[in-house]
Amino acid sequence: MNILTFDIEEWYLERHVNGNRSKKFKEYDYYLGRILDLLDERGLKATFFCLGGMAKDFPEVVLKIAGNGHHIGCHSNRHVWLNKMTPEEVMEDTRIALDQLEQRLGQKVVSYRAPAFSIGQKNKWAFDILAECGITSDASIFPAKRDFGGFPNFGCHRPCIIDTGNCLIKEFPIQTIHLLGREIAYSGGGYFRFFPLWFTQRELNRSDYAMLYFHIGDLIPEESRMRTKEEYEEYFREPGTLFNRTKRYVKANLGKKHAYAKLGSLIRNHEFVSLSEAEETISEWNTIHI
Repeated sequence: MNILTFDIEEWYLERHVNGNRSKKFKEYDYYLGRILDLLDERGLKATFFCLGGMAKDFPEVVLKIAGNGHHIGCHSNRHVWLNKMTPEEVMEDTRIALDQLEQRLGQKVVSYRAPAFSIGQKNKWAFDILAECGITSDASIFPAKRDFGGFPNFGCHRPCIIDTGNCLIKEFPIQTIHLLGREIAYSGGGYFRFFPLWFTQRELNRSDYAMLYFHIGDLIPEESRMRTKEEYEEYFREPGTLFNRTKRYVKANLGKKHAYAKLGSLIRNHEFVSLSEAEETISEWNTIHI
């Protein structure tokens, strides 16, 4: 199964972090509309992980996605990485996010993805908090090393049940491949923009499970600007050195020119399901104790 997911955050971040430019809101609306139309043409459903702040500040965006029949998950409230927060902060953020999404949608939200896949070995306690808040399925695990941490010793690259000792939660990890001596992803974000389309298609055809993840901002050809030291440190909560800012700038803009066309080709030529549809098809689950 190929699970198609989108992280919906750009409108909120533009208003609160990136300058509140009306031009950018129009771009995000335009590309979201194109994606929804393409999915509708193919009769496909996807999961859209939305910020709670999106439901509060841009309810029309969340309602448009839900109105097209797509699955809505939670992507935190303000897009602060979970490994930058205390357990108390994660609890508050999750409760507020779910309340805002559920009040707007009029239905329970039980799926979650942490910003930047920011659950790892050091903050695996987050799963207990998510479960306490009513989350039953998660897509936050990046089972390899990455700049934001990752969870390289997670031990599973397929859908499974996480047993923390306190709760059970269904997990849909990002799939990785072994390349050049390391485990890397290929099916979303900067990885998708870096690899040629034929490579991504080949890997999808080779596997019976893949989790694809995209951001609307990744699909707009225009390059984003480099953040100032102050902006970087306020948002990322790490030193805003020239090296760090340049690295993030390059990764944020790499391959954006052809990203939407590549995504369109994938959607037209492959079958995809939402996370909720995938969950319904799985009859046997392996359990991972963490």
